[in-house]
Formats: sequence, structure tokens, C-alpha cells
Amino acid sequence: MAEPLVIVGKGMAATRLVDELSQRALGRYSIAVIGAEPRLAYNRVLLSPLLAGEIGVPEIELKPAAWWGARGVSTFYGRAVTSIDRAAKSVTLEGGLCLPYARLVLATGSTPLKPPFPGIGLPGIATFRDTADVEALRAQAERGARIVVIGGGLLGLEAAYGLSRAGGKVTVLHLVDRLMERQLDAEGAGLLAHAMNKRGITIRLNAATRGFVGTDRVEGVELADGSVVPADLVVIAIGVRPNAELAKAAGLTVNRGILVDDRLASADASIFAIGECAEHRGQVYGLVEPAYEQARVLAAHLTGKEASYAGSLLATNLKVSGVGVFSAGDFEAGADDEIVVLRDRAAGIYRKFVLREGRLAGCILVGETSGALFYLGLIRSGQDITAIRADLPFGEAYCVREAA
Repeated sequence: MAEPLVIVGKGMAATRLVDELSQRALGRYSIAVIGAEPRLAYNRVLLSPLLAGEIGVPEIELKPAAWWGARGVSTFYGRAVTSIDRAAKSVTLEGGLCLPYARLVLATGSTPLKPPFPGIGLPGIATFRDTADVEALRAQAERGARIVVIGGGLLGLEAAYGLSRAGGKVTVLHLVDRLMERQLDAEGAGLLAHAMNKRGITIRLNAATRGFVGTDRVEGVELADGSVVPADLVVIAIGVRPNAELAKAAGLTVNRGILVDDRLASADASIFAIGECAEHRGQVYGLVEPAYEQARVLAAHLTGKEASYAGSLLATNLKVSGVGVFSAGDFEAGADDEIVVLRDRAAGIYRKFVLREGRLAGCILVGETSGALFYLGLIRSGQDITAIRADLPFGEAYCVREAA
């Protein structure tokens, strides 16, 4: 008889886990997937082009309803889990339904940070996290609203791009001196900012938010220097925090996220966590690829294979405001490291490679990201690249030719 496996959360991590399990041992588990949003699982990475009107809602769905049914998965959408009873090995949903489990996987994701700035409760202050946000934001952007996006990281720039494409007049406020400081160095960030300016998006750096002004709704963002940026709509995109409250209430160990070991198990050996809600070796990952790697490891473990998760190499590969951006590894060079750079400002291209003891330690690509997977492979493998050093900026074809 199939063991009951309950997955709380129906995002990208949960979907990949079901996919991996169905490929490895279809029918071994009786799977139930529970999600608070009342719709099929979808790709959050595509929310920006959805906001921009470049794609439609059907195009962001991860799997059709028939896919879930063909794998015997019971889906409970629009119904959040309210509690976990570890002693009884069951979860309770809104409305009172109780589901038993032999194994429980928490893939509850994260929620946007919304700091308690003065005026934070004014209407017209929003976040950018799900399809409901997209619908509300697009309606404002299409009217040509003045929109301020707070946050110049990945999420903020994706929101800015989508809002600008939808018709909004967008200003991005960022607390520090460069965009995407976790993924780009100063030169790469400067090139990206220039490209966004050319697309009509205003960038203001070193801009610390003090609060919001307005009467019936938000009318502007007040900065620490006393200036006010007019706004009909404000989107806060300064980061996320793991959804770990359910786990904490159940008595599991929680730091920033739900603490898991190399098998992705929590303090309770029958409860696991993957994706943005999980904390592994002190690291909480906010990117898709680590969640997918965790899903693969957990699926192997749940099907009786020896598998362990040792962490993920952080890599970002996407288009920001239509500009290709790739970043991986240690892109800030140390005192003994060597830097190889290719730059063409007129073409909007910047390529930086950090070499450490004859190996590729990290790289940044802005404007032209071809070869990104090749470079990622070199970083992961740690192979000696001395023979292809001179051709490194020109991509895989040149490097392979040189090596031959």
C-alpha cells in the first residue's frame, strides 16, 4: 500500500519534487499537494513578462491539471494548512479537513518583506510576488501611473521592467551604490543602470526610504535626505523572508528558515523542507536552481537511494529590462586573483572572469550571456583553464578550438 506523502506548498520546488518522484517511483507514495493560492502551480520567474504583457497566464503554468491527475496526485488549492500534528502525523487545512502523512514536505516558499516605514498602511503600496499582485499592478501601469519601485535587486528590477513595459512611469530607488550588488560588480551594475535609463526607467542610487506621504492613498516616497519622489503607486521589492511559521508552531527548529540537514530533513526525521523556506548549513537560497537541486536529492532519498545535499553554487541567468545578465561564483577578486575583462560600452557588453590558481572562480556577463552554462560548468568542475585563458571571454567555441 502506498505511503501517504503530503507536500505543503505548490510552487516550483513542490512541482519539481513531484516530477522527480514520479520518474523514480511512480505509485510508491500517495501524494497530496496543498497550496494556499487558488490556481495551478506556476513559474514565478515569468511574472515580470506576464506583467509586461509579453506572455499570458497559461504560459506561466508549470504543469496542466491532467499532468497531476495522471500521476495520481491529490491537489488541494486555495486552502492553506493551519497546523501540523507531529504526534498524530497529520496536517489540518482551512475548513477543518485533516490529512495523515507518513512523510511531510514543507515547500512553503517565502513572503515579501514590508518594513514598518511610516505610512506603510496607505492604499497604493504593494508588493510583487504572485499573479494577484500582477493583475493589480498592471491596471495601474496601463493608466500611465507614476510608479516607484523600492529595491534594485533581482525582484525590484523585474518589477520595474514589467511595469515600464505595461505603460508606467517608473523610478527605482536603491539603498546602496549599485544595482544587484549581490550579483554584479560596480562596472557591470553601471552598464545595467545605463541600459535601464535608455529604456525610460529612472534609477536613483544611495536612496534610503524614510517613509510614505499621502492622505487617502500614497502620494510619494520621502527619502532620508528629506526629498520626496511623487508616486501614484509604490512597489516594495527589497527581499523576502522564509515562510517558516507553520514549522515553528509545530516545534521544528527554525532560524531564518526551517533548519535541515544534508538529507533535507528537519528536526523531525519524517518532515522535510526544500526551497525558499529551508535553511541548509546557514544558507537560505532565494533562487530556483537550488530548490530544484534540493528536490532531486530529496526525491532520491525518499525512494531509498543514497543522496545528500552539500549546498548550491549561486548563479543568476536572466534578462533584466531586456538586458542579459549572468553571474556565478566569486566575482569579486581577491588580492592574489587574476581578472580577465572584455568590455564594449558602445555595444553594452561587459564580461569579467576571476581566475584563482589557474581555475575559474567566478564570472559576470552583462549584455551578452552566450556561453553562460559553459562558464558555470568550468566553475563547478574546478578544472585548470590556463590553456584557454586568452580565449575565455569569447565563449565555448573559441575555448574548445584552443584546447584541441
